[in-house]
Formats: sequence, structure tokens, C-alpha cells
Amino acid sequence: MSADSSADSLLDQALAEEATKKSGLIWVRGSEPARALWHVWHEGAAHVVGDGPGEQPLPGIVDGAQAEVTVRSKDKGGRLVVWTARAVELTPRSPEWEAAVAELKGKRLNAPDAEAMTERWARECRVLRLQPQGVDTGMPDGSLASAPLPTPATTREPIPGALPRILFRRRK
Repeated sequence: MSADSSADSLLDQALAEEATKKSGLIWVRGSEPARALWHVWHEGAAHVVGDGPGEQPLPGIVDGAQAEVTVRSKDKGGRLVVWTARAVELTPRSPEWEAAVAELKGKRLNAPDAEAMTERWARECRVLRLQPQGVDTGMPDGSLASAPLPTPATTREPIPGALPRILFRRRK
């Protein structure tokens, strides 16, 4: 390996780390379509929690498997960098799990049970460490657009006929 390629590799790793630290969401694709996940960067890897009641789903991201992580710009939303990761499921209450959960707990918004959240995560959720393996700084040749994932959410229905009269009636 030449000195130039080694320096480029270190710069790519630094780009992936800084972009991931600053981004609020990362798009992770395991064996299923990519999903937007909230995360924290801790000790050289992205950490996510999910697959439990009230938490984000982590479909297709399994222990020991490869995943593709796409990092977007926080201000513009555009794709900055893509890196491959090895997913490692942390054992509940292990020192690594405790350190990761301490960071994740501070970033979890709107938790219904803030005091008992870590106990619930230990019982019912998975905490994954996404360890960077390689960085792809090239841009794709074509569009990466895909069909939206299935969801139980419905589309907006027509407003009732009387609603405009109620909302916009003139006051006497």
C-alpha cells in the first residue's frame, strides 16, 4: 500500500466519522431495504437501539452481518458518504453495552419511560454497534430512488363538505 492510498484511507475514515457524528439520522441497509435510524457515535462506531416496543425497527440488521450505512448532510439532507459496517449485537449489561446505552439514553427523544428505559432496553431491545469496515466516497451513477416502504399510515382523505363553512364563516 502506498503512502498516498494510506493517507486517502485515513481521510475517508475521518470523513465517515465526522459526517456520522454530525448527522441526526443514518440510512442503514442490511438484508432488507434501507431504513433511517437515529444513532450515536461512540468509541469509533455508530450505535443504534431498536426492535422493541416503542423503538425503531432494525429489520435485516443481524449480528455479524454486513450493513451499508449512508450518511446525509444535516443541513441539506444530501448524501455525503457511504460506508460498510459489521453489525455487532452488544450483550445486555456488558461493559460495552452499558457505555453505549449511556450515550444512547442522552439522545433518545420522547421516551415514555425515561427512568426505566435502560432496563426495558436490556429486556426487550437490541443494541447494535455498527463498526466501520470501509468507506465509499464515490457518487452513484444513477438514481438511488426506491419505492416507499409499506406502512400502516393512510393517505389524507377528502375534507368533510361542511368543514370550510365552519372554519371560514364570517363573524357577525
